[in-house]
Amino acid sequence: MLYVMLAYHDEGYVQSWSDEEDAALMAQLDGVHERMAREARLGPAARLGATGKAVTVRGKGLVTDGPFTETKESLLGFYILDCESLEEAVEAAKAFKAANPSAIYEVRPIVLYRPGKAIPLSDFGLDDVRPAQVSG
Repeated sequence: MLYVMLAYHDEGYVQSWSDEEDAALMAQLDGVHERMAREARLGPAARLGATGKAVTVRGKGLVTDGPFTETKESLLGFYILDCESLEEAVEAAKAFKAANPSAIYEVRPIVLYRPGKAIPLSDFGLDDVRPAQVSG
């Protein structure tokens, strides 16, 4: 069964990381990614851009700047998990949590998945994710 694991974090905290801190965290997460990929349980995953670059489309096509809600934690990434059960998906979330203890992970079943075209690995840089570190 497919599950989405949503990764929430305090965006200001993430933006405050040095290049070294960010690289160390990504190395920890890459270890979990690699293990889950070998086990054929990890599908597409994405680190999202800054919420300040987001727009929200509301009823009748109204477009507003920023994310939908005002919360301390923002949705900063997601993972598609292919697990036999919710319990197995939760175990995967615990592995990511161990690698990134200050993040919050939410697991939900996917009831419809349309894979669409294969999209190549893309890296647009960190300039909008951690502007204090990149522009300084």
